[in-house]
Amino acid sequence: MNHFSSDFKLGILGGGQLGKMLLYETRKWDITTKVMDASGEAPSRIACNEFVKGDLLDHDAVYQFGTDVDLLTIEIENVNLDALEKLQEEGVVVRPEPRALRIIQNKAKQKLFYVDHDIPTAAFQRFAYLSEIEDSINNGGLHYPFVWKAAQFGYDGQGVKVVRNLSDLEGLPPGECIAETMVPFKHELAVIVARNAKGETATYPVVEMEFHPEANQVEYVICPARIAPEVAEKARAVALKVADEIGLTGLLAVEMFQTQEDDILVNEVAPRPHNSGHYSIEASYTNQFEQHLRAILNLPLGKTDSKLAGVMVNLVGAEGHTGNVVYENMENILAMKGVTPHIYGKRQTRPFRKMGHVTVVDSDMAEARQIAQKVKETINVISV
Repeated sequence: MNHFSSDFKLGILGGGQLGKMLLYETRKWDITTKVMDASGEAPSRIACNEFVKGDLLDHDAVYQFGTDVDLLTIEIENVNLDALEKLQEEGVVVRPEPRALRIIQNKAKQKLFYVDHDIPTAAFQRFAYLSEIEDSINNGGLHYPFVWKAAQFGYDGQGVKVVRNLSDLEGLPPGECIAETMVPFKHELAVIVARNAKGETATYPVVEMEFHPEANQVEYVICPARIAPEVAEKARAVALKVADEIGLTGLLAVEMFQTQEDDILVNEVAPRPHNSGHYSIEASYTNQFEQHLRAILNLPLGKTDSKLAGVMVNLVGAEGHTGNVVYENMENILAMKGVTPHIYGKRQTRPFRKMGHVTVVDSDMAEARQIAQKVKETINVISV
């Protein structure tokens, strides 16, 4: 099939910043695109050929959206899977596949999948209702501290909380959830695996993630990770096993813990381009968004090596600021060497909302990390 400068139409469910960055690549290749998002102000609206406002969890909206596209992909996994399955039955190519998304969309099912396929992961318990956790604590079946995770719809640090006492459960959603054993890790790592329809795979270098202690969001992504080569090789092997067992087409971001004993435990996965791969736009031979297109269109996969060391700094809304956004001190960070800002196109900021990111590249990792720290300390995402 001819995808380029043709009548071929790619549908993308979700119009946030991931969709916007994916559209940079579709425009580079002159691929016709149609995007749906619940917000009429979605960042992707300005870059696609056709934009539709609609609820990604509404069966009829998703189904109708997909009836006139040749291939349907996602930029967020929280979509109506029944509609995707119906479209697939009617001949629309859906990548990643709905069967894979059913495993990933629910964190409890995801964890059970790891256990069933001998994929190392932290010990956990599954609960149909939040109230069952208190019963388990009272009966000695669960001990503090543990990590509570909502089974569905967690995103950008939401739906995850460290529980150290009973009061930490107050205000959490009442539905299905898991309680996961706290892992005393050395590093939080991630590997992005690309897999096309032929089953060909490629892995990006292992990255190291540094998280904000309150918001549970990534502050820095460091590539390559500052770990021993044998640990990096182990992490890539585990990520490949996860991708092969799930068998999806597209990108799979595998987040992992490196334990004190240098074991690798899978935390969770995302079946799409991911925050941990944004560094690749400037630092890699093939960025993650082009690679996603290559994978879902069943094209040869691109070279995943890095040209330079890369550090990504997340730009999130400052605490105490809600309203029209201002990027304070942008000129100052642009004066730093190797710095490239990406602004997502969200006009309204609020505390910890992802508003953009900055990539720092350098031949020396220590220098890149030092500049990234200066970027973080200099730029402020505030409101007026």
